Amino acid sequence: MTWLDLPEDSVFGLANLPYGVFSRPGQEPRVGIAVGSSVLDVGTLAEAAGAAFAPVLWGPSLNPFLAAGRETWSLVREKVTEWLSDEAHRDLVTPHLVPLAEVQLHLPFEVADYVDFYSNEHHAVNAGTIFRLADDATDALTPNWKHLPIGYHGRAGTVVVSGTPIVRPSGQRKPRNEEKPTYGPSLRLDIEAEVGFVVGTPSKLGEQVGVGAFEDHVFGVCLVNDWSARDIQAWEYQPLGPFLGKSFATSVSPWIVPLEALQHARVAPPPQDPEPLPYLLGDTHWGLDLGMEIRVNGHVVSRPPFATQYWTAAQQLAHLTVNGASLRTGDLYASGTVSGPEKDQRGSLLELSWGGREPFDLPDGSQRTFLEDGDEVIITATAPGPDGARIGFGEVAGRVVPAVTEEK
Repeated sequence: MTWLDLPEDSVFGLANLPYGVFSRPGQEPRVGIAVGSSVLDVGTLAEAAGAAFAPVLWGPSLNPFLAAGRETWSLVREKVTEWLSDEAHRDLVTPHLVPLAEVQLHLPFEVADYVDFYSNEHHAVNAGTIFRLADDATDALTPNWKHLPIGYHGRAGTVVVSGTPIVRPSGQRKPRNEEKPTYGPSLRLDIEAEVGFVVGTPSKLGEQVGVGAFEDHVFGVCLVNDWSARDIQAWEYQPLGPFLGKSFATSVSPWIVPLEALQHARVAPPPQDPEPLPYLLGDTHWGLDLGMEIRVNGHVVSRPPFATQYWTAAQQLAHLTVNGASLRTGDLYASGTVSGPEKDQRGSLLELSWGGREPFDLPDGSQRTFLEDGDEVIITATAPGPDGARIGFGEVAGRVVPAVTEEK
């Protein structure tokens, strides 16, 4: 219950309370919480209320709040819920509510490191079949795939907030039928619909973070579009892995949904066979029932189900740190492309067009295999909340703009 006039179907209700960073014209960015069609200026409210945690909610990023740790995350959530539920706080809170339509949303946290995983079996089988021309699922998966969450380190400096234009990248490409590589703008620009996990509490170098410590270190969840230049990627990843084909841009949604808001979305992950090694055991409940949707130029092309993820976020965190790699506040790691078993559940254009061999139609009569200049991609998601509520993640959007012309 709340004294706010919120629609019953609002995905930004009190069961959610996602955090972001916003600004109004002429003002510096500050921490906010999405509530209905408004943003709660939680830093100024906390100061007005004399809350001891007010200092960590000031400033242009969520990092101080993330670093404060799980106890503070829960305390702030509890207090904000009280402020928005009890009519007695209406006069205190109302001056700190800003219409969402009047604000600009910014990158919500300073990204320390970025890691991307490859943890969906449907996507891995599809991609392996397309890239390696495999005959069946067994051949499509690499021998290590069901033993560990495969991942790579990305580029933190090119993580951008939703709405940032995506400049078509250039690099080397070498089609199978060509003898030599050529240089130029990517001709096979793709998307990857993913879910991101934001680290708050750091760990020490040399320390392992077990699956049971997931909630102590990870604050919340966002949406990710890991833009991919498939032609650049296919030529350069032999033998080391993604580099320029991935590092030009990764878009994230502006709202970070706390793990505490996702308790009703938790599900058991798919069965894992063979049984993982001991350091990856113990997580039987951090699969997430998120319904995702991908739109290209306003047209729904896919609805990937996140519950199909083979490796969970807790297992990914455990593997990420098993060698003693330390966590830092602001670390972001992404799930890898989310795909389901059906064609209309594939999380990348690589899969939807089957490597460019099966173009798909858009309502304007055009066809796509990969993205053209001017195309806009929007990824959204919702999750179940308490009492039939839906938890929203906002959107991660990006429009492709032409490659930068090389100066002579």
